[in-house]
Amino acid sequence: VQLQAFGGGLVQAGGSLRLSCAASGRTLSSYTRGWFRQAPGKEREFVAAISWSGGSPYYGDSVKGRFTISGDNAKNTMFLQMNSLKREDTAVYYCAAQPTVWGSKDPAFWGSWGQGTQVTVSS
Repeated sequence: VQLQAFGGGLVQAGGSLRLSCAASGRTLSSYTRGWFRQAPGKEREFVAAISWSGGSPYYGDSVKGRFTISGDNAKNTMFLQMNSLKREDTAVYYCAAQPTVWGSKDPAFWGSWGQGTQVTVSS
């Protein structure tokens, strides 16, 4: 499956932003879907994931309660709603997908990646 992430931009601290990731080639409904982020000089960090089987989504500790992952199977698209943004959320955000029931917080697990979209949170 090919993924394309978009929706990043510049937002003030406390604001909200919604990222989208459009899939092509395969239907996302049979993939576990995830989001990661990478800040300059840091390793890629797990943000959120949701299984195609409909289980509860799970989140990285730093975004719990503020970010929500979801998907629209009809549009073959997944989303990341980000609320109460903080400066430390500034990073390039990547969507990912894997044709398994469960995901992983390890980036090496994921087989398909979008190209990344920049999110910058200003104070």
